[in-house]
Amino acid sequence: MEFQKIISGVLIMSMLFGLVAGKILQPVAGDETTQIASGICSLYTLVSTVLTAVIFLLIVAAAVVYAGGQLLGAETRARATVWATSMFMGALIGVLIYVIVPYILGVMVAGTNGLGTCGEQLPST
Repeated sequence: MEFQKIISGVLIMSMLFGLVAGKILQPVAGDETTQIASGICSLYTLVSTVLTAVIFLLIVAAAVVYAGGQLLGAETRARATVWATSMFMGALIGVLIYVIVPYILGVMVAGTNGLGTCGEQLPST
């Protein structure tokens, strides 16, 4: 229960930091459409870079936990198997998000061919 409070606190603090940083770093003048496209581009870049690392770490951690659980007793082995399965399922959900987000963001930026201005071409729908 304490761990969940810590995680929720970190999540809330990161969201507040994002709001404050967004207001401080917000451009003063410019085309609103360009600012929206830039924000969506930043979101795509963040998702693509962070999710790849998280997916990799979850898969490696799941393998280490599973292998470590096999060396110990039956109860610990069962718990390690559940933890490893949960981590692996989290990695699969991350892969699903990684695959779906470019299509969603490509649809959100109407009138462009994906997010070509981001430096990476998104698949167009």
